[in-house]
Amino acid sequence: MDLEERLELACRPPVQEVVLKEELKERFETHREPVHYIGLEISGELHIGSLLLTGNKINDLKKAGCKTQVFLADWHSVINNKFGGQWEKVQEAAKYYEEAFTFYCPGTRVIKGSDVYHHNDEYWRDVIHFSKHMTLKRATRCLTIMGRSESDSLELAQFFYPSMQAVDMKYLEVDIAHAGMDQRKIHMAAREIFPKMKWKKPVALHHRILPSMAPPTETGEYENKMSKSKPGSAIFIHDSEKEIREKMNKAYCPEETRDNPVLAILKHLVFNDANELTVNRPKKFGGDLTYHSYEEVEKAYTEKRLHAQDLKNATAEALNERIAPVRTHFEKKKELLKVFDGA
Repeated sequence: MDLEERLELACRPPVQEVVLKEELKERFETHREPVHYIGLEISGELHIGSLLLTGNKINDLKKAGCKTQVFLADWHSVINNKFGGQWEKVQEAAKYYEEAFTFYCPGTRVIKGSDVYHHNDEYWRDVIHFSKHMTLKRATRCLTIMGRSESDSLELAQFFYPSMQAVDMKYLEVDIAHAGMDQRKIHMAAREIFPKMKWKKPVALHHRILPSMAPPTETGEYENKMSKSKPGSAIFIHDSEKEIREKMNKAYCPEETRDNPVLAILKHLVFNDANELTVNRPKKFGGDLTYHSYEEVEKAYTEKRLHAQDLKNATAEALNERIAPVRTHFEKKKELLKVFDGA
């Protein structure tokens, strides 16, 4: 695979931004295996955004020749009060996350934060040194990376979260820091501060986030992100074919393309590895249709030549095909899901 092919694979959708593409090209030119990393909090069951969309991009980077890593941020999860801040629960759930990413992203290293921090005084010294380059105001702004706002009531420990996340990249020797767009602030802070500390500055690669499937509230507010804690907003990797169809039938599907979760799933998951979509329709409604690109589907939908229900049915069927192998895998490992009982 030549350099341009590797770059195209690394940067293809759902990637929204690369900071900077010139630097990414340089990493591919000078490193046989650029070191990749994505950090994940350990919380609820994985949905199609947190495993499939994220995992597809990890697999792209693996094919492009990167050394891929999934960092399970167990201490960060405790700081952010996942599972009520219970360490034992976080560790149990980490086994589930490790199994999921090991299965879906073969060849990718999965490592926990506690493996890096254990008896590592130098790491904690670097957290302090990095923090000396951050104002409290900037740290507060960065707390959006953990789903918190500046107006939230915050614990002191949560202010260490951004510095820890940045220093994680240093200890994993990261060339490419990969995440959803919601992690942009800390990546930009790392890119600014690392050179001051004579550390290697990571390239930041950000992918789009799948929007919520739930409709806007009565006041018009729309959650533009699938959430593990809001079942109606997401399709989970354990959902049955029936559940997928039912959720898709109820999904928000406006006439426009913006904030349209059905079109987003089709674009970023179905057409990620497919060259066509078949829409099965009764003959009395015109019979079956076959589209050979996402753009064809979008055009037909926005021009009202494709009905929303037909779009939903076809997307549900194609999505189920992609979830089925993961769902089947975990049917043999149901003990890993017990940690979520009553959560």
